[in-house]
Amino acid sequence: MTERKKILLRLDPAVHDALARWAGDELRSTNAQIEFLLRGALASAGRLPSAVGRMPRRGRPPAAEADGAREPDPVLAPDPVLGADDTEAPDEITDEAPDDGAGETPPGREPTPDA
Repeated sequence: MTERKKILLRLDPAVHDALARWAGDELRSTNAQIEFLLRGALASAGRLPSAVGRMPRRGRPPAAEADGAREPDPVLAPDPVLGADDTEAPDEITDEAPDDGAGETPPGREPTPDA
């Protein structure tokens, strides 16, 4: 792969912010978004050189492109503190909070009426 060219680009801050938001919407870096737009403009004007390769892909390659067989995701063992039963859904789900007495007012601390 050839070394990528580094350039300094001065932009109006509002233009940079708009590019950065657009890049974020498309899950690209700002630099990748600028290159994507420049390539599109060159191609639509008929000025994209035929020797230009595809844009480099960033991040994790798809499973089909990975070298060798893909390793399966590790299976997590149950937490020894919580136990295996804590990963299962409860038999009955209610909207009521458990009655643990936490909502009760301690004796001698009755709420005062709002004035």
